[in-house]
Amino acid sequence: MKKSFGFTLAEVLITLGIIGVVAAMTMPTLMNSTQGAQYKAAYKKALSAIAQGVTLNVALDGASFADVEDAEGIKDILKARMNVVNGADATGTVPYETAPDLLTQTNANYSLYFSDGIIFSFAGPSTNKVCSDPDTDNGISNGEKCKGFIDVNGLKGPNKVVTCSNGAATDDDAGAAQHTANCEVKNPTDIYPVIFYDQTILPNSQAAKAVLYGK
Repeated sequence: MKKSFGFTLAEVLITLGIIGVVAAMTMPTLMNSTQGAQYKAAYKKALSAIAQGVTLNVALDGASFADVEDAEGIKDILKARMNVVNGADATGTVPYETAPDLLTQTNANYSLYFSDGIIFSFAGPSTNKVCSDPDTDNGISNGEKCKGFIDVNGLKGPNKVVTCSNGAATDDDAGAAQHTANCEVKNPTDIYPVIFYDQTILPNSQAAKAVLYGK
């Protein structure tokens, strides 16, 4: 008489139950990791695209952020060189509680909606100022660095500003080497503070720098 080897129904059900429990425990982490990677990629892409748009405008029209005195002028530069599908005054159109904290300057704020779903919201310079680095010898005496933020997935959630997972400071002007040592971002979110001036746009928080310059 031949012996036949196999699994009983009880063994199969127990195995499937174990697989289900393991999947339920690991799937959220895997999904968060995938979404975080998408946020990172979109953020880096947006920074690069805005910088390239301004550089192109300088080459073609000779005007950078330092040549305009309000948010309207900044909007015109970006709309002329980038694929902007909509643009509006940011007041009342950006439904995040974080917007007033990130757009701290007093003149008009604008939001530009790009074709890939990214939003760039920014504040114009203060009265009689332009968006230029006041610490460089560029011959501009009325310069100041202007502020804004990039939302990499538009109006969709979570609409949260990226923060350091290890509790490091979230808003300073430290260099790339210092920020990577102090800040770790394990769960990237979708809003990234930026600072821009002349032909430059850079992250404006420890966490935003860590995402850009970190591994």
